[in-house]
Amino acid sequence: MNAPLSPTLARQTRPNRWLVPTLVLVVAALTTASIAIGYAAFDVPAAFGDWLAGRATLPALVLWELRIPRALLGALVGCSLGLTGAVMQGYLRNPLADPGILGISSAAALGAVAVFYGGLAGSLSLALPLGGIAGAAGAALAINLLAARGTGTLGLILAGVGLSSLAGALTALVLNLAPNPYAALEIVFWLMGSLADRSMDHVWLCLPLMALGWVMMLSTGRALDALSLGEDTAASLGFDLVSVRLRIVTGAALAVGSGVAVSGAIGFVGLVVPHLVRPLVGARPSASLLPSGLAGAALVLGADILVRLLPTRPELKLGVVTALVGAPFLIGLLFHHRGRG
Repeated sequence: MNAPLSPTLARQTRPNRWLVPTLVLVVAALTTASIAIGYAAFDVPAAFGDWLAGRATLPALVLWELRIPRALLGALVGCSLGLTGAVMQGYLRNPLADPGILGISSAAALGAVAVFYGGLAGSLSLALPLGGIAGAAGAALAINLLAARGTGTLGLILAGVGLSSLAGALTALVLNLAPNPYAALEIVFWLMGSLADRSMDHVWLCLPLMALGWVMMLSTGRALDALSLGEDTAASLGFDLVSVRLRIVTGAALAVGSGVAVSGAIGFVGLVVPHLVRPLVGARPSASLLPSGLAGAALVLGADILVRLLPTRPELKLGVVTALVGAPFLIGLLFHHRGRG
């Protein structure tokens, strides 16, 4: 049985009780706005009524086949990235950790690129996300094998860096060997990350995997609090560190891997969001998990709305916009932490 946390750690949190309800309302508002905003203006309530009545009007088809899936995927992918970023920063006790640190994102991208290269993307509508999920599953299996053998935090980080480098090199090799330059260009555009032209099939494919990943990562909240005092202290409090590692790695693989599989690479969200949330909830890692997930959903939805409002055609890729926001934040964070151990 896990021992109670120390009074010192318990006093680290000064959560705002209105934060989670406020974030829920913000996500709901942005989801509604995402459904309403698009290239072609139409009466959304009337289209929703047509869809409920079973009338296959053009607005109803656009609403169900394009607008709603895009909004839902924005919320789901953002929540996965924000939550995973908070878990990774808490587990590794490193403010610069992000969801890609274990190499799962790169492996998912490699799986999707392999499907592109093999020509399966054109013959099966869900081949691309299934390939991404398979790549993420392979990376998670490799990391879990190390975690099950008791490999420490540093070992997992090094393994993740190695996997990420290998997956990046193989992805570049596929691009280099692509016989059709148009196929290579399509791969590059997909790697930039986007929620455009996704369907409800993509939502149903990733939702159960993400939900399972969220549950696994949220279940490690108290262990993350204990780990902020050091691994030896956490073990003395009764936490099974091997089990914690397995839940974190598997949960991250399910949430982030399925997100990359349906949206491509959307960077910096998992790095930025926990730092925006932490001043509002305190230093205790468990207190930042749910708010980070909601804030991540809000950030991705807001960025996806922005790419549709900008006057550029074709629209900017979502991953480009999040990188333009996240890169300056990372540089500022490095300056903020300069001189610290």
